[in-house]
Amino acid sequence: MPPTDIHGAIDAVWRIESAKLIAGLTRIVRDVGVAEDLAQEALLVALEEWPNSGVPENPGAWLMSTAKHRAIDQLRRRSMLDRKHEELGREVAVREMEVPDLEAALDATLDAGSGARIATQPDTDDDLLRLVFMTCHPVLSTEGRVALTLRLLGGLTTDEIARAFLVSEPTIAQRIVRAKRTLAEKKVPFETPRAAELAARLASVLEVIYLVFNEGYSATAGDDWMRPALCDDALRLGRILAELMPQEPEVHGLVALMEIQASRVRARVSPTGEPVLLLDQNRAHWDQLLIGRGLASLRRAEQLGGTRGVYTLQAAIAACHARARIADQTDWARIVELYGELARVSPSPIVELNRAVAISMASGPAVALAVVDQLKNEPALRDYHLLPSVRGNLLKKLGRLQEAGKEFERAASLTRNVRERDLLQERAAACARGEAPSR
Repeated sequence: MPPTDIHGAIDAVWRIESAKLIAGLTRIVRDVGVAEDLAQEALLVALEEWPNSGVPENPGAWLMSTAKHRAIDQLRRRSMLDRKHEELGREVAVREMEVPDLEAALDATLDAGSGARIATQPDTDDDLLRLVFMTCHPVLSTEGRVALTLRLLGGLTTDEIARAFLVSEPTIAQRIVRAKRTLAEKKVPFETPRAAELAARLASVLEVIYLVFNEGYSATAGDDWMRPALCDDALRLGRILAELMPQEPEVHGLVALMEIQASRVRARVSPTGEPVLLLDQNRAHWDQLLIGRGLASLRRAEQLGGTRGVYTLQAAIAACHARARIADQTDWARIVELYGELARVSPSPIVELNRAVAISMASGPAVALAVVDQLKNEPALRDYHLLPSVRGNLLKKLGRLQEAGKEFERAASLTRNVRERDLLQERAAACARGEAPSR
């Protein structure tokens, strides 16, 4: 195999195996930073050896074996140094993990004959789930959780994360280092949360995954309306979590929401890169396979019972759009009901703003404008560009074009996305030209 193909294969293996590799090593060494370092060292060895020897039959096991050998070497050196310090009468700070027990456990996983084969770990899925909860731990900042999750679970490089979020590589590197340090300093355990704290911890995990998806689906800044690669990363993480926690309805609700929204990706951008809003999209370009998968995940979430959560309700709203073959067939009355239920489960001025949009379609722009006007003084919406955007749309439908233009101009001044700014400025210009309102 040519060197370029080998390196491509190694990259693919790393994307597939890195999360499981780091998770398994974290269970052993109890430090996610050390675990990632060991995994990276194993990757470097692969880059040196595989171009000559070829990709092994079980590359994941090969990487784990190599990483564990590195861990054993480190621990033996550290143990020897500790013994020398003790002989000199120095006090050595005791690590939280017990080195002799750890070394024995590591040695026990090696095949006694060849010393090269790693015994199969029956709890790989458990390790991966523990890593998910660790990287998304609430003790970390939101930015730290997102960066660390994409790094350790998504297999992205620091440069890839930086480019995805339009920040410098040193900034992302600093967030990752700070997050690892915080986990170590706070002694965050490598474990699945107990029942009493599971709901809150799971909410943190789902928030991180959906933040990644949303940044891909509607980029907050930059020249592109969307960054589909981030949507793909979030979907992959969501699907993994659904396999690891099959009895959690909100996990399936989030997957359903992302699948259905991702089905529209090709229709959301014109051939020249301009945004195409939901009601103007060519629904023939919606991905029916993703819609089918999303509706199946939604059924799974609802079959599990209990009160529908925020992601399941949003997925149900998205499903109303997905089931309508043309925009005029959308069940807006049902969407208004679902937004009302969502507002009761998770009260938010943003939910109310979205409900107002649905009301405008179900009951007319005048009714919706009254709802929106009650939100004008909400602190959380003060710099939220979609408030004046929605209000401008309603005013335009009512024929109040001068007022609408001003709202679109304000919305354009608030957004940091270039494509969205262009769209809003064009709407303001259309109002100035006295063009007839669109739906």
